[in-house]
Order: sequence, then structure tokens, then C-alpha cells
Amino acid sequence: MMAFNLGSLSPATLMAVTKKGGESKGVLKVVGGARCDGGGEFPSFLPKEVEKIRDPFARSLAQRIQRLPVKAGFPGHFIMSSCVQPLMQSEGTNPVVLLHCFDSSCLEWCRVYPLLEEAGLEAWAIDVLGWGFSDLAEKLPPCNAVSKRYHLYQLWKSHIKRPMILVGPSLGSSVAIDFTANYPEAVEKLVLINPSVYEEGTGNLAKLPKVIAYAAVSLLKTFPLRFYANVLAFNNISLSRGLDWTNVGRLHCHMPWWKDATANFMGSGGYNVISQINQVKRKTLIICGEDDKIVSKKLTLRLYCELLNATLRVVPNSGHLPHVEKPKCVAKLIADFAQGHII
Repeated sequence: MMAFNLGSLSPATLMAVTKKGGESKGVLKVVGGARCDGGGEFPSFLPKEVEKIRDPFARSLAQRIQRLPVKAGFPGHFIMSSCVQPLMQSEGTNPVVLLHCFDSSCLEWCRVYPLLEEAGLEAWAIDVLGWGFSDLAEKLPPCNAVSKRYHLYQLWKSHIKRPMILVGPSLGSSVAIDFTANYPEAVEKLVLINPSVYEEGTGNLAKLPKVIAYAAVSLLKTFPLRFYANVLAFNNISLSRGLDWTNVGRLHCHMPWWKDATANFMGSGGYNVISQINQVKRKTLIICGEDDKIVSKKLTLRLYCELLNATLRVVPNSGHLPHVEKPKCVAKLIADFAQGHII
């Protein structure tokens, strides 16, 4: 028997749920009541600049962002951590957990997330510690790789509680590999999208004097630099969409703690997971944008060869962010892999 808060579900999601319910009893159950049809208001903790975003998918997902308590690395302290929580829990397929790129947020999944829900999957979109929209203003924790890993584990342990299909795009692939190597029991499968995993940390940036490091971080926030990054990341993007997506991609930079957290991460040395790649035993799907200008195909093929149990799929006519440019293709690949249709 399944009970649903029907008013909280979009028509497309409701149709998917009804179909699943007709095929097998007890496949899904509702676990959240947030609206997913874009009819609500933005959470009060989001920066006011969210109102400038025009993309309807980004606006809709932003309205669903919540904060959940996650144990911090010091006794008696919890971080109210931002994420998009699933409306439904699937009892047939393990949850899909979506990470994001370097210095980004869960909003980059705004086009794929509803498609995963329509496919009947339990999907979480997580903000990695130090990015996104968590509450870090009162006491900023370390934002190095170890702290990010611990935070993700505690979120998984407290709220997700089942082995997950962990999805990481770009630097998120390093986050996913680092996590899987340390907590293999928490991961059933991996999906790595245009994986950036062969960088040896933040390099010389970790050695910069504090004043210069903060100046570099301030530059990272600027609209022109973010817009140029989008020009490189997308295969083909119109001016109007590029401007709007720049607002989406830098929204988290308006959080009051963002500069300190980003400088802390850069100074920590960042991620270096090269030695951990051969420790990953889980089935892995590598998704590669055909026209990626940021991660070379040579490095993607190297990772495919070094992983013990990997499958490679190429998304045509897409750049570094196929989950933004070609959401239907990427959502289908993730869903097929999660449901065992891609071996």
C-alpha cells in the first residue's frame, strides 16, 4: 500500500509514481512534502539574488532546497546542511545521490533532477561542505577534503542510510572517488561525469599568502570570470542563457561564509585522488561529453582503463556539463545504470 501527498507532486512525477505503483506494490513511499511544481516560495536562507534567475527549472529546484542537521566534526555541534531531499523513497532501487562541480551547488542538477523523479528514482542533490547554501556563518568548519568527506558520510549515515549510486561531475568525481575509497559500504555504484581526477590538488595556490589568496577568491566570484567559464564549459550556449546560467552558478557565492570557506579549501591543497583510483571496486559508469574542452578524452580513457569495473558512454554534442546541456540523455544513462540496465 502506498500513500501520497498528491498535492505536493507535479503531474509528470505523479504519473510516474502511479505507473510504478501499478506495477509493484510498495515500490515507493513519500518521505517529503516540499512542492516540486515551482508554485512555492524560495527558502529564506537563499541569497536575494535568486530572484534574478529566470531559468524555470533552476527556480523550481531552488524552492525545494532544505537544510538538514548533520553532525559536525566537534562534539555537540550540527551543521544545517543544504540539499534537495526526495519526495519519495524507492524500495526497489538504492538512492541516487548527486554531487556537484567545483565551487558550485545542487542547482546545477535542476534539469536532470525532475527527470530522475519521473523515472521513479529516489534522488538526493547534495551541497558539498563549503559550497552551496548550508548554514556555516556561526562557526565555519575546516573545508578541506577530509572535512568534506566526513560531512558527506554523516549526512549519509543520518538521512540516506542505504548504499547509494553516487554521482560526481568534474571535481565532484574526485569527491566521489575519495569518499568511496574511504567508505565503500556507503556506495553501491559510481557515476562519474567528465571526471577531473588527475589534478594534484590546488598546487601553488595552496602556498599563496593569505591576502593574495583572498584576492584570488574574490576574482573567482566575479561575473565576467564566471561567464567565461560557462563559455568554456558549454558546447553551444546563447548569450541570454549564458548570462542566466552565470547567475545560477554563482548564487552560492553570495553566502556570507563563501569567501572564507573557499580560501580555506584552496589553502588546504584540495583533492589529490590519483592513488585512490585503484582502490575503487564498485561498478562505475563514466559519462563523457563529446566536445568537453576542460577534461581531455585522453584522461577520461585513462580513468576508464584504471578503474577495475567501468563502463564508458559518450554524450553527443555536449561539453563539460552534459547534465545541463543534455539532461534527458544523462538522466536516462543514470536511471538505466541505477536500475541495472547498463552492466
